[in-house]
Amino acid sequence: MGSLFDGIGGFPLAAVRAGIKPLWASEIEAFPIEVTKHHFPSMTHMGDITMLDGARLPPVDIICGGSPCQDCPWPGRALV
Repeated sequence: MGSLFDGIGGFPLAAVRAGIKPLWASEIEAFPIEVTKHHFPSMTHMGDITMLDGARLPPVDIICGGSPCQDCPWPGRALV
């Protein structure tokens, strides 16, 4: 499995629990990458999705992706 917009690794966690091996992830935020590296040390981090070359990614049977959430309204944060 490959995980786009990986965040803190929610999709890889679900994959492991379903018997699927996560191979790589794409994420740009430093803290979420560190969290994912801690929980999935064998998963390769591929960096910024805008810089990925699909022909160079390790082949996977499943690609998942979380919606980028920087613009989502969070509790306690005012909408501007």
